[in-house]
Amino acid sequence: MTNRLAGETSPYLLQHKDNPVDWYPWGPEALNKAKEEDKLILLSIGYSACHWCHVMEHESFEDERTAGIMNDLYVSIKVDREERPDLDNIYMQAVQAMTGQGGWPMTVFMTSDGRPVYGGTYFPPHDGQGRPSFTRVLQAVADAYRTDRDKLMENSNELIERMKAAPASKGTELLTEEILGQAGQQIQGQFDPQHGGFGGAPKFPQPMAVEALLRLTKRFEDPEALRMVEFTLEKMAWGGMYDHLGGGFHRYSTDAHWLVPHFEKMLYDNAQLSLAYLHAYQATGRLLYRRVAEETFDYVLREMTDSTGGFYSTQDADSEGVEGKFFVWTPEEIVSVLGEAEGEVFNRYYGVTQGGNFEGGNILNVPAEPATVAEGLGSTEEELEARLLKARKILYRVREQRVHPGLDDKMLTSWNGLMLRSLAEGAAVLGRADYLSAAEANASFLLEHLRDGGRLLRTYRDGEAKLPGFLEDYAMLADGLVALYEATFERRWLDEAKGLADAMIDLFWDASEEAFYDTARDHEALIVRPRDIFDNAMPCGGSAAADILLRLGILTGQEEYARTAAASLRSVASFLTQYPVGMGRWIGALEFYLSTPYELVVVGSRDDQAARALLDVVFGFYLPNKVVAGWDPAVGPLAAQGLPLLQDRPLVEGRPTAYVCQNYTCKLPVTEPKALAEQLGLRSA
Repeated sequence: MTNRLAGETSPYLLQHKDNPVDWYPWGPEALNKAKEEDKLILLSIGYSACHWCHVMEHESFEDERTAGIMNDLYVSIKVDREERPDLDNIYMQAVQAMTGQGGWPMTVFMTSDGRPVYGGTYFPPHDGQGRPSFTRVLQAVADAYRTDRDKLMENSNELIERMKAAPASKGTELLTEEILGQAGQQIQGQFDPQHGGFGGAPKFPQPMAVEALLRLTKRFEDPEALRMVEFTLEKMAWGGMYDHLGGGFHRYSTDAHWLVPHFEKMLYDNAQLSLAYLHAYQATGRLLYRRVAEETFDYVLREMTDSTGGFYSTQDADSEGVEGKFFVWTPEEIVSVLGEAEGEVFNRYYGVTQGGNFEGGNILNVPAEPATVAEGLGSTEEELEARLLKARKILYRVREQRVHPGLDDKMLTSWNGLMLRSLAEGAAVLGRADYLSAAEANASFLLEHLRDGGRLLRTYRDGEAKLPGFLEDYAMLADGLVALYEATFERRWLDEAKGLADAMIDLFWDASEEAFYDTARDHEALIVRPRDIFDNAMPCGGSAAADILLRLGILTGQEEYARTAAASLRSVASFLTQYPVGMGRWIGALEFYLSTPYELVVVGSRDDQAARALLDVVFGFYLPNKVVAGWDPAVGPLAAQGLPLLQDRPLVEGRPTAYVCQNYTCKLPVTEPKALAEQLGLRSA
């Protein structure tokens, strides 16, 4: 018999529908039952690609005896952290405060009104390695609630008061370039000079920290910072964290040198990393970065895109119950497919050996400099890459015959917004019509299917959209729509982004505290109103909101957007120099705020070759502090109506024309790419 999770849409929740545990989804039914029966709630939070979540399910939640104890003593609620980041944020704070660490699966024991009394992460089925068994914990917490409830509640109330006290808001600190300089020095201080990236094992890609460093490289003209960015991007691209056959990045590296990944692939990682490589390509012109960006985009379009236009969330780490099985190879397998000569070259380049580098198999990686390998083979790098490209295509087709990892095919608004921005920028920079078509289809899908009465919804699967949107959903979708407007000049996308920004301020901005909250003002009452200020695996809602409001303020001429963004930045300014690797998107927003952004206007038909030549200059170089607007006079005046940037911007002599402005003061209009590049201070176009 299935439990109450059978009616859910989340693949993670559905994975537990056949457990003997009497699971409830989060909601009034479970909370009221716990109150009526005077039981604690056992709240279990995880996600579909979480390896240890699967382990704990198999060991405990599928076990009849353990399930019986849970059913007798508790009301058990299962939550997908990706659907409910508000609950995940609140109770992760609680677990970290109680235990000093956090992670998933997360297990929280709490009262019917949401007050946590005990928590932890993974609990094994038997005592060992310093961890009590799950059944021992179940019994002990229930006993304590029965015999020493007052003490439990006293501790819980103290914990909640501490959670309510942070973080600070309504900041008064001046926003200065000195903050940026100190943040940049702190990021560089955490750089790993041997392997790239920041910190040791496990090593996460930190794309926002990379992007922040790339921005500061340009602002401060710091070649050493650029070297760190490039070294990091190279090491990640050559390591086993990158899928050399299928494109895209795995979640993180379990070691310090990017070799052995945790094999799941997350949409948000690939959205942010593709953009980081795209920006590095703009900044340096290096083809490696372009190739990685394109291969990552191609992977998402091929394997993570639904027929509706939405993007799926996650590919699992496991296939056939074994982590990484889908991705590893033996030398014999490769030689049998490619032949002796080509197989030997491939194995040499990608570090494939008899001993292997992962449980007897081989994760493909590039352990030696490509130029060194080419020289050893008596070949040029270009000739070697051509051979390897052919071999990768053949091996990819063979790999496709294997049992694929599981897929979490729900579509989340904020994650889709991240990918929408990256694809839209990729289309503009790389001139890829397929990327633009995918971005337009995605934007149309989100606006059509993930709204209810003007309010955004969080998640969509199998034709059903549900759950109220969070700050990150509004901010990241608006961000993606602005990027799509800049790539198309189709006014609809900008107007939709502005509508989302207005709703975002109305629903999430607290004027008295001058800060954004993650949940809307009419969201269900929780023990605290969450406000996550750190950019972790994804930008937090607040940093994404500040960033997009600054850009929209210039595009629309609405100064209130910029004032709101500045106040939001002041509320976290003191954290930027303390935890800069965890504040990357905030740093980028502050750097934009302190700059004098280029206001670039291109007038003319995008189908005109002369207009495209101007746009190649606009998008072909790394100009992080810019907004781009445009219109085609042949379409009519509505495309320019209400946008100060587009007022009085005619064609010059009937030719596509570019205007370079700053603070609404413009240089002379130009019609030639070279003249535009000179006005922007760029190398020759």
